[in-house]
Amino acid sequence: MKEKDKTYETRALAACVEVGKLLTSTLNLKEILRLIVVKVSELVEAENWSLLLKDEKTGELSFSIVVGIDESLFKGIRLAPGEGIAGIVAETGEIKIIQDVHADTCFYRKVDETTGFTTRSVICVPLKTHGKVLGVLEIVNVKDTTFFESHYLRILTILSDYAAIAIENSHHCDRIFQLTIRDEYTGLFNARYLHQILDGIIDQGKGEERQLALVFVDIDNFKEVVDTYGHLLGSQVLKEVGNTMSDCIHGNDILVKYGGDEYIIILPDKNRSEAISCVETIIDTIRKTTYLASETKPVYITASFGIALYPDDASTSRDLLSRADNMMYTIKRSTKNGYGVA
Repeated sequence: MKEKDKTYETRALAACVEVGKLLTSTLNLKEILRLIVVKVSELVEAENWSLLLKDEKTGELSFSIVVGIDESLFKGIRLAPGEGIAGIVAETGEIKIIQDVHADTCFYRKVDETTGFTTRSVICVPLKTHGKVLGVLEIVNVKDTTFFESHYLRILTILSDYAAIAIENSHHCDRIFQLTIRDEYTGLFNARYLHQILDGIIDQGKGEERQLALVFVDIDNFKEVVDTYGHLLGSQVLKEVGNTMSDCIHGNDILVKYGGDEYIIILPDKNRSEAISCVETIIDTIRKTTYLASETKPVYITASFGIALYPDDASTSRDLLSRADNMMYTIKRSTKNGYGVA
């Protein structure tokens, strides 16, 4: 074996060992993927190296890691499914080595136009596990594509497999985390999530003297719904009501399924009049909405709302929740189908 080949084999083995160690010691996806791209850049002579991740829902590709050129130039660039050479590799799961991109009808010129870079050749390797493509590793303007195929392709495939494993692990962890912060029936955030974030939102706004409105919501006469339709359809009503309220809030607003037939709405940066306007819209929408529309006897419901503001009505998350809760019960014990402000 030539000395150059021995050196390359040693470097390639060291890269695999280093990435393998990191893969078993951290769940930080960005850290793992950046190390993989950096190691590829050290092994394969080219002008830039990038890793694109595939959106699980849309199938679009976006640049996650870029080495060799300013990464900020690629911010916001997304490739539709099957768009460009990388898009085709993500769809087919097959490696593509294009020595002259301008002779290839699949080449997507918009990336060069956006970044100011000039692409001449591209090597794309799918990040694939269990037959599913999770992203693409792309090497642009390789100095010697013939030498690449004979020396680099094998190690690049191994590092791509490592990247795919890291991405899959990250997806699994994210799904598990979502299960811990989501209500299983409605899909909304749960009380655990509320208590995790509310103090942080309040602390974030303290230095800037920002307001925060919190709304406690309770469905009126929900026991009658359960007694009439049963628990399964009762849960369906809770989900549909959640959908109604979700459609009425926007931006940074957060809807939480708190427990039973109770919800909490967090309205960051909203003052008293803005919070009241939002609640009035929700009340009106709930009144006009038909629930369990597919049933022989659909359901029409109302709800009681209590509004409290930070810092006007309370200085802590606990007191804010208590003030909104008490206001909601004041409405529930009197008129129902309305709101009260602390």
